Amino acid sequence: MSTSVVFMGTPEFAVPILQSLIDNPEYDVQAVLTQPDHHIGRKRTLHQSPVKELAEQYNIEVLQPAKLSKSPEMEKIISLQPDLMITAAYGQFLPTKLLAAAKIAAINVHGSLLPKYRGGAPIQYSIINGDKETGVSIMYMVKKMDAGDIISQRSIPIEDTDDSGTMFKKLSLLGRDLLLETLPKLISGDVNPVAQDPDNVVFSPNITSEQEQIDFRLPAHLIDAKVRGLRPAPLGNMVIDGLRTKIYDVTPLEEKTDLEPGKVVRVTKHQLVIAAGDGTTYQINKLKPAGKKAMDITSYLNGHKDITEGGQVVSED
Repeated sequence: MSTSVVFMGTPEFAVPILQSLIDNPEYDVQAVLTQPDHHIGRKRTLHQSPVKELAEQYNIEVLQPAKLSKSPEMEKIISLQPDLMITAAYGQFLPTKLLAAAKIAAINVHGSLLPKYRGGAPIQYSIINGDKETGVSIMYMVKKMDAGDIISQRSIPIEDTDDSGTMFKKLSLLGRDLLLETLPKLISGDVNPVAQDPDNVVFSPNITSEQEQIDFRLPAHLIDAKVRGLRPAPLGNMVIDGLRTKIYDVTPLEEKTDLEPGKVVRVTKHQLVIAAGDGTTYQINKLKPAGKKAMDITSYLNGHKDITEGGQVVSED
């Protein structure tokens, strides 16, 4: 007899995890809970979550309460009395009454090595902070955010070329594989959960518009880390030549300088090298000034002949 599951997730991160449960005859996905459809872009196109799109392909019931607590959808899930509730980047808190309805357990697949990076943006923070590794934690769900005992955990390196987009994909697949390895042990009771150490808790709240601004005084490797941590969206930004500019790609250099952060170390037809903190330097490879299309540095410099070596090209607002 298969194990009944209610799955809760929203973004692309959750899709491979849900797909693995659908494909495995050991599990019966009875319903999927995901965030409501929302309008995007200037044309206000109605957008469904990736998890909803997958669930509908298999005719799985989809529930989308704007607020889960005390909703008819919550009562529906409770009435199902599933063996397992499994969440992966759902985006809402789950009431204790709902968690208690799972016969075996309510668990979460979280994209960090807990207790580090509890919250909604763990993947972004691991890159922004220059971490060398991250991973996936599967833990029991409790009312407090990402605070449950850890059932299983697996790490993965963060490469210098990784950004949030590549790490989302890697961690999604890692989470899928770890979940499928963990579930049989969880169902049989062959697990040894580990409580999270409160002294090592680090939070990773959702990225704000203020956090999208890149401090040009940081060392070059941390400027690069923030660019990658905010790519492909929402993208970090700086004020370059007086204009708020989104930064797609930079390269930290071995070259050192005595110039103050934000000044031009070298400019050629195809290269713009900027001074950063601690005497470090970096070159900008791709950017998007406000109101213009994204462009490579050669195209940008063709329209900015006034940029000269020693000048302050990156500045405050």
